[in-house]
Amino acid sequence: MKHYNILVILLFIILSTPPFTESHHPPKLIHTTLLKETDQFINGSNCKPEPEPANGTRWAVLIAGSTDFENYRHQADVCHAYQILKKGGLKDENIIVFMYDDIAFNVENPRPGVIINQPDGEDVYEGVPKDYTESAATTANLFAVILGNRTAVRGGSGKVLDSGPDDHVFIYYADHGATGFVGMPDGFIYAKDLIDVLQKKHEAKTYKSMVFYMEACESGSMFQGLLPNNWNIYATTASNAEESSYATYCPDDFPAPPVEFADSGTCLGDTYSVAWLEDSQMHDLRKETLEKQYERIRRRVFTQGLDYNSHVIQHGDMKLRKESLFTFIGTNPENDNYTSMANSMPLLGRFSSVTQYDAELLHFWFKFRRAPEGSAKKLEAQKELHGKISQRIHTDHSMKMIGKLVLGSENATMTLLKTTRSSDQPVVDDWDCYKMLVRTYEEHCGSLSRYGFKYTRLLANMCNAGIKREQMAMASAQACDKNKP
Repeated sequence: MKHYNILVILLFIILSTPPFTESHHPPKLIHTTLLKETDQFINGSNCKPEPEPANGTRWAVLIAGSTDFENYRHQADVCHAYQILKKGGLKDENIIVFMYDDIAFNVENPRPGVIINQPDGEDVYEGVPKDYTESAATTANLFAVILGNRTAVRGGSGKVLDSGPDDHVFIYYADHGATGFVGMPDGFIYAKDLIDVLQKKHEAKTYKSMVFYMEACESGSMFQGLLPNNWNIYATTASNAEESSYATYCPDDFPAPPVEFADSGTCLGDTYSVAWLEDSQMHDLRKETLEKQYERIRRRVFTQGLDYNSHVIQHGDMKLRKESLFTFIGTNPENDNYTSMANSMPLLGRFSSVTQYDAELLHFWFKFRRAPEGSAKKLEAQKELHGKISQRIHTDHSMKMIGKLVLGSENATMTLLKTTRSSDQPVVDDWDCYKMLVRTYEEHCGSLSRYGFKYTRLLANMCNAGIKREQMAMASAQACDKNKP
């Protein structure tokens, strides 16, 4: 497939720069149904299912943090997760869903009222609870829900994670991320704030065990050096603390999305998310441990030698890895007779992938490319694409200028931007400083934007280097006040 580089689009269409680069096609994806049928034929179905947990209730919180049609895949991931949990036996009263809900009936959706997460997939939107949508899909509500604090909830269904000491909790999040935070429709979830909420949940003794799956760029930074190993919480993240995660089932992938989605530049899913979702929908989860799924996801998401990989990372209490997935998300009875292939074989073929940063631009590029020549749609699509590119140019310029003003040179800026910490250290020491620098940038330079997330390590490392808000404010004002978009 074509590996989409931001600058590609920038120049080829609007600013006359070099075209996209191409990468080799990865091995073709094996169709899920064919692999499952072959596996059953080879291995038979004689294994006895593990016994169900003696007591305790399964709970789940599903969160899509993004908005707008170019981020279709995040709500698709979350809706697909709901369908797996529902078929696994969880009740709606125990599944709490956060999503802005602006995709299914979006004017750009070629299948109104339908969301799919796989090229040949069925509708995953039907039946999904609309617990916290639009203005109710907030960070404050999410934290209140996790803590079971009904009085703190504002809007929405009012459902909270009313779990007890024998219960098992599964939390899944999908959106964009940055150094030490991930997105929500109303702002950001900072790693330290999330960990503080999980600590309160732990101290309240309102769960027996918890699993947290997180899809986002740099998602490892949300737990690195912060999540202890004695809270009975096990987490995996789509990437480490330094790298992008990736979208998949994008136009020109194999398999590609249906033509009507390809025409709009829509990516149907994300690599880490699709990996765990497709693995879960085809196995008897009584027989699959968290550790086994982690290994399958890790192997599928990372391919040595390709430039669109991420490293799936484990965090927290490693003892929980031996627990079955069934404990947390149940299992579909239709999979009872399924037995997995040898551990040496990946679950499915490798992914074709697009970075989370570039998936947005891919959408606007295809929208422009497929619009009829000379039409109003073509002009509008060109304006949207140019606006996104201009915003990126502004972000690149302002961040480099701020770094130069604060640190003295562009070389010092690039060095600090690339500086990383060991895996046992949090990415930031002073979280209040970090929040302040992010706010200061946005006050003077405009929204950080999902693309601007790639520069957040620079701001985090400024705090780690002792840079003060006053220095950042002066530099931001000088770099941006006259050119704020």
